[in-house]
Amino acid sequence: MLVSATEMLNKAVAGKYAVGQFNINNLEWTKAILTTAQENNSPVILGVSEGAGKYMTGFKTVAAMVKAMIEELNITVPVALHLDHGSYDGCYKCIEAGFSSVMFDGSHFPIDENVAKTQELVKVCHEKGISIEAEVGSIGGEEDGVVGAGEIADPQECKKIADLGVDFLAAGIGNIHGKYPENWKGLDFDALAKIKELIGDLPLVLHGGTGIPADMIKTAISLGVAKINVNTECQLYFQEATRKYIEAGKDLEGKGFDPRKLLAPGTEAIKVIVKEKMELFGSINKA
Repeated sequence: MLVSATEMLNKAVAGKYAVGQFNINNLEWTKAILTTAQENNSPVILGVSEGAGKYMTGFKTVAAMVKAMIEELNITVPVALHLDHGSYDGCYKCIEAGFSSVMFDGSHFPIDENVAKTQELVKVCHEKGISIEAEVGSIGGEEDGVVGAGEIADPQECKKIADLGVDFLAAGIGNIHGKYPENWKGLDFDALAKIKELIGDLPLVLHGGTGIPADMIKTAISLGVAKINVNTECQLYFQEATRKYIEAGKDLEGKGFDPRKLLAPGTEAIKVIVKEKMELFGSINKA
């Protein structure tokens, strides 16, 4: 059974740890993340970008697969299925499809329009027991065509959006999607502390968790970050393990070309990085 992310993140804020959002792209990804969460007794958030949702033929397919998998694999830890960087229309599609959480990314709208749309979606989501994340200040890098330059969110704007009743807030503090450039300045903890001061115990979200040094992650968690999104790192681990399998000629031995065998090393590699992140975030045995 899917749950909203609200309770798991409120517990994380109180317990000074973070819950990982790991993005899913297909069956292997989903299976690897769910089984790792269960093995480590950790709550988990499955993130789905609009691009990945489209790739998997639609949000209804995704929700049906995840719900069935939770049942078939006897997953008992809390699992939220979350729309990542959702458009206004995308949020409604996911609400209808049975997602338990959505992110409305209105950061590219003028603040008044962002406020109006967020307010409406908060009402709709809360009537259905769905959690909602909002974003202030674009996150750097690129995700499904959405490009941002690693901006720092305005604390007052954060408060304005927080006051609308969202369940958690993504605020840009210099983080970037994808691989971090050599000249990256690091996270802006002063900005994070100012935002935290204004929004109180509302859980904060760190997007672009790949490549941020472990000590920075720990500091961010100590300052109220309760949800950290990981995507690129899983992709890189998957790619590397798949490359090794093929370069070693394993796909040419016996039935090594069978997709179940071909995709197995990559799937196992995802489990390794997901467990590492759960250890770093402190979510193990917090289910």
